[in-house]
Amino acid sequence: MSNVVHASPWGARSRSSGARGWLAGFLFAWALGAATASAQDAPTAQAGGSIQPGPIYDLLIGTYTHGTSRGIYVYRFDSATGQVSPVSSVQTVNPSYLVVTPDARYVYAVNELPGDTGPASERGGISAFAFDPRAGQLTFLDRVSSEGNDPCYLAFSPDGRYLLTANYSVAADPGGSFAVFPLQEDGHVGAAVLVVHHEGGGPVKGRQDNAHVHSTVFTPDGHYLFTQDLGNDKLYEYRYTNDGSRGLLSPVPEGYVQMPAGSGPRHLVFAPNGRDAYLTSELAGTVTTLRYADGKLAPLQVLPLAARGFAGKIGAGAIHLSPDGKFLYATNRGDANEIVIFAVDAHDGSLKLVGRQSTLGRTPREFAIDPTGRWLIVGNQDSDSAYVFRRDPVTGLLADPTRLSIGSPVDFKFTPSS
Repeated sequence: MSNVVHASPWGARSRSSGARGWLAGFLFAWALGAATASAQDAPTAQAGGSIQPGPIYDLLIGTYTHGTSRGIYVYRFDSATGQVSPVSSVQTVNPSYLVVTPDARYVYAVNELPGDTGPASERGGISAFAFDPRAGQLTFLDRVSSEGNDPCYLAFSPDGRYLLTANYSVAADPGGSFAVFPLQEDGHVGAAVLVVHHEGGGPVKGRQDNAHVHSTVFTPDGHYLFTQDLGNDKLYEYRYTNDGSRGLLSPVPEGYVQMPAGSGPRHLVFAPNGRDAYLTSELAGTVTTLRYADGKLAPLQVLPLAARGFAGKIGAGAIHLSPDGKFLYATNRGDANEIVIFAVDAHDGSLKLVGRQSTLGRTPREFAIDPTGRWLIVGNQDSDSAYVFRRDPVTGLLADPTRLSIGSPVDFKFTPSS
């Protein structure tokens, strides 16, 4: 039985999953990210026309499967040219968010159910796959209940022992929650050992009638977890103690960071320096700069994503930093359908708008920057297309788009190709 919690779960001890085979070096790989990953050689164009070796990556794309898509798609990505070549696919329902283990042996996907019109009694899922990078093949392992509706985000615990999901939950019952799952040595996912339900709502009718947990993000020091709740405008904070001394996750005295009413916090990302953090607020269409220190987040700056005078619908979505941390990118959905580009001040982490790029389609959800920092790929959920843009590492601007046809693309993950 899992610990299903509505108010104060703290003190319940978690079940240990045992040591995972890929735990060795997890924190090191987690900190450095994909930039340090090894890859095959491919020609890389240099100034003057010379050719130098460059990496080849596997690109995994998660989709919605209510249309022409069947699940997760695997492509080979040439970082010299930005060329994307199909390799394989695996069938699974609505894998709208993916994570890959640092050794690229396992891939986990949400199964985002029941969806906006599905029965509230239906639960979403978490599916596990073994991955063969050399062949570019995914093999289904198992699926467990997400213990909530509409799971939309996944994150590994800093030690690699657990997988967390955010259950957005369109339905008020069971409402927004996050759940914690133990990971087994063979890549399988165990049943949830902890489920935490949020309560309350916000002033935006139809979007904030109840809690909606949208992301679960650990701090760079690995000691805290922030869960962003679009429904009640809070960033909830929990202390992570996997030794069981305080329970697996326990609330801090402050409990949460209160964001402006009706703003709808969505996704949070930390800068490489471990000090600065950035948040998209979907309903307000803004990006917020925050300062992190000793388990606390303090808002410092709020900037709109929409251009001055824009009168259409707005909707902030995904947010990512360039590998060098010098530029921040965020999707603005609604009627804008663009990626907004900010330069990051190296001294105080503040943002300055430097450009906008149309995504050339409707409803851009997630996007990803390849580990070399030379390319950005974004999906247009409602246009059945993704575009690869060449990225200028000096200006941060995007250019030279190449179209990829794919049904309802949502999430993108790069991983080294063996």
